[in-house]
Amino acid sequence: MTQLAPRLPRFPARFFGGTRLLGAGLKMWITDPRIMLLGAIPALIVTAVYVGLIALLAGHLDGLAAAATPFADAWGESARTALRAIVTLAMLAAALLIFVYTFTTATLAIGSPFYERISRKVEARLGGIDSPVELPFWKGLWRGILDAARILVTTLGVAVLLLLTGFIPLVGQTLVPVLGAFAGGWFLALELTAFAFEARGYGGTAKRRALAADRATTLGLGVPTYLLFFVPLAAVIVMPAAVAGGTMLARRAVEHTPARTREVSPAG
Repeated sequence: MTQLAPRLPRFPARFFGGTRLLGAGLKMWITDPRIMLLGAIPALIVTAVYVGLIALLAGHLDGLAAAATPFADAWGESARTALRAIVTLAMLAAALLIFVYTFTTATLAIGSPFYERISRKVEARLGGIDSPVELPFWKGLWRGILDAARILVTTLGVAVLLLLTGFIPLVGQTLVPVLGAFAGGWFLALELTAFAFEARGYGGTAKRRALAADRATTLGLGVPTYLLFFVPLAAVIVMPAAVAGGTMLARRAVEHTPARTREVSPAG
């Protein structure tokens, strides 16, 4: 008699299971503050730069909205104001999605040695890795650039879609933030799990497949992290904790992914 595979818990249960991984990462801040403070340094540097960029953008949003809707110049004042308010919100949502993703990429790039150390420490606490893959520096760097480029292109496409959706009254103002949070959370999860997946020989396609097998748990880690990045200076604390949570998520995903999906053979 054929046994049925066990059913996964419902989406909300798995989503909050992913959120608990972020909480577990935050606990590491308390138990090992020295290494977590090292992880906060890159986030602090990038945060200072991005706060300036966001302030610059906010100061020009009205002008950008007017430039994007020249046809509305002949409209009545109330209709023109309403349209440009919608366009402004859509532009802001799209810009924040791009900022959050590029923030993660920039922070991980600057702080790669720190975050890799955090990831390895989490791995050691949880039992280590069987036959870890050691990629040559330049090969790992090139693959990381390609993965980041693919995700960036996808992110820009999603941002454009959100911008266009924002033109739809009411729907645009309710749907755009939700879609932005879920899209941003997914892209963040891809980046936060990179160190743990690379150590196991998982490239971009295999990594996405492994995370998509339990998308609810992946989003449960990524979406709250994405939203917390909008809190001033929260990223300084959240970023290293999220890397720790991403390592735990990758370990969980690998347990349910066939070995044949590995894209790189272990060294030696």
